[in-house]
Amino acid sequence: MAASAASEHVERIVIENCSIATVDADDTEYASGHVVVAGHRIESVGAGRAPGGLENVVRRIDGTGHLGTPGLINTHHHFYQWITRGLATDHNLFDWLVALYPTWARIDEPMVRAAAQGSLAMMARGGVTTAMDHHYVYPQGSGDLSGAIIGAARDMGVRFTLARGSMDRSAKDGGLPPDFAVETLDGALAGTEATIDAHHDASFDAMTQVAAGPCSPFSISTELLRQSAELARRKGVRMHTHGSETVEEEKFCHELFGMGPTDYFESTGWLGGDVWMAHCVHMNDSDIAAFARTGTGVAHCPSSNARLAAGIARVPDMLAAGVPVGLGVDGTASNESGELHTELRNALLINRLGAHREKALNARQALRLGTYGGAQVLGRADQIGSLEPGKLADLVLWKLDTLAHASIADPVTALVFGAAAPVTLSLVNGKPVVEDNHLITADEDAIARATRDEARRLARIAAGA
Repeated sequence: MAASAASEHVERIVIENCSIATVDADDTEYASGHVVVAGHRIESVGAGRAPGGLENVVRRIDGTGHLGTPGLINTHHHFYQWITRGLATDHNLFDWLVALYPTWARIDEPMVRAAAQGSLAMMARGGVTTAMDHHYVYPQGSGDLSGAIIGAARDMGVRFTLARGSMDRSAKDGGLPPDFAVETLDGALAGTEATIDAHHDASFDAMTQVAAGPCSPFSISTELLRQSAELARRKGVRMHTHGSETVEEEKFCHELFGMGPTDYFESTGWLGGDVWMAHCVHMNDSDIAAFARTGTGVAHCPSSNARLAAGIARVPDMLAAGVPVGLGVDGTASNESGELHTELRNALLINRLGAHREKALNARQALRLGTYGGAQVLGRADQIGSLEPGKLADLVLWKLDTLAHASIADPVTALVFGAAAPVTLSLVNGKPVVEDNHLITADEDAIARATRDEARRLARIAAGA
């Protein structure tokens, strides 16, 4: 497969002698193949050595012992939670939220910047090339939190979507967040629109995009949900929220709105091909059919769902129905590892739990969830998520010839079933972000110190509140 470069003078990177899983529509794989990157696009992918006579080759990489794949795509996260990891470790979702909201309500811009750097660094060094953050906590007087998050992603060099979240239902209105941690309806809508206007890039090779992201039925009014959908569609951006995460949410929606979560979301304009929801654990056949009919996507977060005892999402049934499904780390206060390879493995293993479910998901389906599925969910399947000529050069070269994987013959099985594989090279837009399992766009030790310091500062402030 080949595509002509936009210019004969563009610089090229050539990767050869590696196994390749393209994750294209036919799941094309090469036992020994090549990828040629020209500028920020993939120029060719195929079996054997790269074509001869290529001009302006600035780097040749021998990929022997490696597997090349599309970069991993994260579709749900809460970066700020990096500085509250390891707390409330034996709680279900509701008790966990009650325990942590008083602390989260004290975050400020330096804390959020450090937490975003920590979250991004952990994902990027583990093969994530497109990150996503759903940030919905905007305490009064906390600074430019959206700008801090977007700036951290830009500095890290990863492709990024910010779901500018919001909450307007506080404790006094029957919600969970403290009163000073929520916005007014008008403030939330204005903040969302301002973030879209300042940061959203709709171009093919955009590094930063913005979605509208009201938090969840527990913390937002119906009017905020409805008007956020109207705002997003007027601005031409995507929409993201939490949906059907727990049995308590199902009960809450029936008691408050007289219908289940999916019907409630549809009544407020929140089903459609421009929408994706996190978790979707408690979905019946009718719910799955509604998502499939409307093209609504799902961010599957298996580790977080297990950590909070939320349940097992019906991912195989969703895929069979045609629902777009990607993977999410979720916030690191409910997934302390903070990286996406864990989700490849756990999505496969957790969905096999139960009698005679050994074929519920396989390794290649799991890899697709973490790559092309994520691109579908973020509305960028024509740009990223598979290794195909003309697509953006977001790719990962995984080292599979070490002790951890050397005796597993099939490279995709090794990557998904095995331990986390070292990343020899990660390219985003054709530019290296990781080399030899180390970030080259950030100082990991400095980030570790900063996040540790900000976590301690937040703990002191919360304790004295």
